[in-house]
Amino acid sequence: MEPQIWLMKSEPEVYSIENLKRDKKTWWEGVRNYQARNFMTQKMKVGDLILFYHSNAEPSGVAGLARVCGEASPDKTQFDKASEYFDPKSTPQKPNWFCVQVKFEKVFPSFVPLTTLKTDPRLQELLVIKRGQRLSIQTVRLSEAQHICRLGGLEDLR
Repeated sequence: MEPQIWLMKSEPEVYSIENLKRDKKTWWEGVRNYQARNFMTQKMKVGDLILFYHSNAEPSGVAGLARVCGEASPDKTQFDKASEYFDPKSTPQKPNWFCVQVKFEKVFPSFVPLTTLKTDPRLQELLVIKRGQRLSIQTVRLSEAQHICRLGGLEDLR
């Protein structure tokens, strides 16, 4: 089965592609949306490619590439009362929230801003540019990902 491609959003003030580059890998914690959780638990596999998207930034856009390196596991922040992601309904025996582990691949030589994504005729079906599409994890077609990589200064997805 071919690896899937995902766009995953993170606010750069919270966790940026540069943080991931420094850390090498991290658990994608704090996701509190059921559809995004289901993507992580049911669809994401080790080896899947990630377009790392800086959201709520000036400008927002795709900053680089990462890859899924660990299958979904309970998100430990749901049990931590000091965490902003604490969920009093979750228990270690019956967790509500999960996260995948991601590893750093590359920072794009050229950041690809949202304005470019919105105006490029080859990317008009990209979910992140659709009105009302706020999901933090989204699927991306291979042709879209390849084009975004070229816009970012990479020849291919590797």
